[in-house]
Amino acid sequence: MWVEKYRPKQLEEVVNQKEVILRVKQFLKSPATMPHLIFAGPPGTGKTTVALCMANELFGNRWRELMLGLNASDERGLPMVRGRIKTFARLGTFGDFPFRLVVLDECDQITADAQTALRRIMEENSRTCRFILICNYSSKIIEPIQSRCAIFRFSNLDKGNVANYLRFIGEKEGLELSDDGFDVLWEFCGGDLRRAINTLQASAVLGNTVTEESVLKVVGRASPKDVMSMLNLALSGSFVEAREKLYELMIKYGLSGTDIIRQIHREILGINLPEEEKMRLVNLVGEFDFRLAEGANEDIQLSALLAQLAMSKKRGSREQDV
Repeated sequence: MWVEKYRPKQLEEVVNQKEVILRVKQFLKSPATMPHLIFAGPPGTGKTTVALCMANELFGNRWRELMLGLNASDERGLPMVRGRIKTFARLGTFGDFPFRLVVLDECDQITADAQTALRRIMEENSRTCRFILICNYSSKIIEPIQSRCAIFRFSNLDKGNVANYLRFIGEKEGLELSDDGFDVLWEFCGGDLRRAINTLQASAVLGNTVTEESVLKVVGRASPKDVMSMLNLALSGSFVEAREKLYELMIKYGLSGTDIIRQIHREILGINLPEEEKMRLVNLVGEFDFRLAEGANEDIQLSALLAQLAMSKKRGSREQDV
């Protein structure tokens, strides 16, 4: 997998997160003074990668022996904490290594009882072991653990960083990423670099050039141009043609009603309309999204949405005539 193949091995290679890297490096200059750490932030921003880079720089080739990596979303109860973690944390170190390292991923999924037990283990074994707790939301970590850790907050990567890294991978793999292909990737993945790399690899199966069309096929989304065409037909009052375009999208891309609603919402925000009109349309889309969430029939509700858009045009025309 490209996600693992191109995962940074050194802190200098980590994409963005400059402030976090700078602070972490200060700790690594004097490892014995390093506290327990919490890495919090959105998925795909480098939290686990930074933890692995730290282990690599602390322990060198022996990092696999001196680091215990667990995913708390798989084992999140007391047995995991009192068993594997407690046993590993009690083991002494050897040589010039100041401590062992426990990297606990998805730790905001650990139960409250297990977190309480973990707090005690962190306290009792601070001389022989350090903990790096990785989570999406630090607020889900109990206060006693937060007070024992230095918290590092990771932010979503910006568009330039993601583009540069994807094109770097493309060069290594003999792959070309077109501008329109990257725009769709960015719209779908945002600052989640892991998701972007996985999507790029999946799109590469379709050819040596990753285009808008190949990415759309992989992510299961309709072309923004097709959605906009359907919207324009409805807003111009052509309900039957807009409905035919809707069925074409559903058959061609295999989209669910919720997927189409979300794309309609995104395209409405980009239409050049007065703010009041945009507000009305967004409110209308929200109403139909709620109906779908409650289990209403997709075909009927999407058709009703297009009918409402078409009727608003005809109603406006009648008011102008009056």
